[in-house]
Amino acid sequence: MPVTTIAEIESVLMNSVASGDETAFSELYDRMQPRVIGLAMRILRDSGHAEEVAQEVFLEIWQFARHYDGSKGSATGWILRKTHSRAVDRVRSAQSRKVRELRIGLRDLHEPTDDIADTISLRIESKRIERALGTLPEAQRQAVALAHLGGYSHSEVSAILKVPVGTVKTRIRAGIGRLREELAAA
Repeated sequence: MPVTTIAEIESVLMNSVASGDETAFSELYDRMQPRVIGLAMRILRDSGHAEEVAQEVFLEIWQFARHYDGSKGSATGWILRKTHSRAVDRVRSAQSRKVRELRIGLRDLHEPTDDIADTISLRIESKRIERALGTLPEAQRQAVALAHLGGYSHSEVSAILKVPVGTVKTRIRAGIGRLREELAAA
């Protein structure tokens, strides 16, 4: 019985390719290549990528033609499904890469701080505070230094200085007020 339809011809070619027939592969390639590139081009919209997908598809056809089952569909359908799948995978891969690059770019966008400038600024501010502390009476300076620079609670400052908690609070409040005035004036 002679082969008459395009689908039958392509099915016979596919079965020949499965048995390693290079001539059949060449003929199948010539018949299918325009459709494979056309489909890939519609999905990818880039001729270079479409050609790469076509190469991958034809390599897969050569390697796995034995998996083609004519009872499940035409050879053309099998080949075009492979093409569609490869092209969509490439689009997804490109999108994932863009998202990843955007995330990395946004992370790297935050400009690093100038550590030297920050260090110098902190040293200058520390010197200003040290000078302002030096203008306070000794009792206020001790209370402020212990509470704010030493991190002690009012009760702990009271125990260290051996004065009532109320006195500690008064000294700290008065000392902070004077420090504000000194720093504002400087």
